Amino acid sequence: MRIDVVTIFPEYLAPLELSLIGKARQDGLLSLAVHDLREFTTDRHRTVDDTPYGGGAGMVMKPEPWAQALESVAAQPVHGNSESVPTLIVPSPAGEVFNQELAYELATEDHLVFACGRYEGIDERVLQWSAERFRVRPVSLGDYVLNGGEVAVLAMVEAVGRLLPGVIGNPESLVEESHSDGLLEYPVYTKPSSWRDRNVPETLLSGNHAKIARFRRDEQLRRTTERRPDLIRGLNMASLNTADIALLNSLGIAPNQ
Repeated sequence: MRIDVVTIFPEYLAPLELSLIGKARQDGLLSLAVHDLREFTTDRHRTVDDTPYGGGAGMVMKPEPWAQALESVAAQPVHGNSESVPTLIVPSPAGEVFNQELAYELATEDHLVFACGRYEGIDERVLQWSAERFRVRPVSLGDYVLNGGEVAVLAMVEAVGRLLPGVIGNPESLVEESHSDGLLEYPVYTKPSSWRDRNVPETLLSGNHAKIARFRRDEQLRRTTERRPDLIRGLNMASLNTADIALLNSLGIAPNQ
């Protein structure tokens, strides 16, 4: 996969050189380039923003530097698939909410481009113009506002990049994570078995794999009910077995309704 990020703060993306994403880049599993939007300006002040038409507080990012930057990025061929249409991700509180399902979807793409807006955002005509060259997807991390798109890009690149083949050492760990099956992950423990008067649940020490699997499933359902009842309401009820339904009923949830 190839990822391009356009921003006025390239140094903000330095953490992408670290940890698993950094190693994936070194190993050639992920090609990632960060581009300074100011390099595509034409005035000596390298201006990227101006006042909004119609009035209002704040500044709006000018369209031409963005067009120049995105044209430059789109013109660079993607290794192994020169015909692919890149997907342009625009972090925005007005976009669709980013979740694990979307991360898996984006992990199948050949080329992702992230446009980091600042101030009051990017001139809307840039998105309209980009739709002729990219698959444009405004995406939000959640119902809150950040100073710019860089923080969101760091989160999304890590969430997507770790799903690429070869990035995670043990692919089975991806299957058991929170949100992989619509539920939060079960609690985990390690040695010692007793720590500061707190003991690891006996079931996990039993060696009985069937009981351990049931314990973890119950803990997933219990934790999700307590912390994210919205996820429980969104479950595919066909995926629940009799024991699942019995536990949910004991927690005051009626999944059959």
